[in-house]
Amino acid sequence: MKIDRETVRKIAHLARLEFDEQAEDQIKDSMTEILDWVEQLNEVDTTDIQPLTNMSLEVNKFREDHIGEHLSHQSGLLNAPKKDQHYFRVPKVLD
Repeated sequence: MKIDRETVRKIAHLARLEFDEQAEDQIKDSMTEILDWVEQLNEVDTTDIQPLTNMSLEVNKFREDHIGEHLSHQSGLLNAPKKDQHYFRVPKVLD
């Protein structure tokens, strides 16, 4: 598929990009190469190929949820670097 300058300009406008004519020619050539490559991929027969949902063959290992001892709020504050009675103290983020 051949991309013309008008198409490049329209895409650049939609993407809010600005570039000179030399860069426009390079982008036009690159986009033409990409679309040619996609057309080449469309020629591959994929009728018996299952679509992938993940590129990894790893399987998640799930564990059963168990009800255990409930820790109190105070036990969570024991290791807090700064605390104020019942609350964690954290550095100020916003002025």
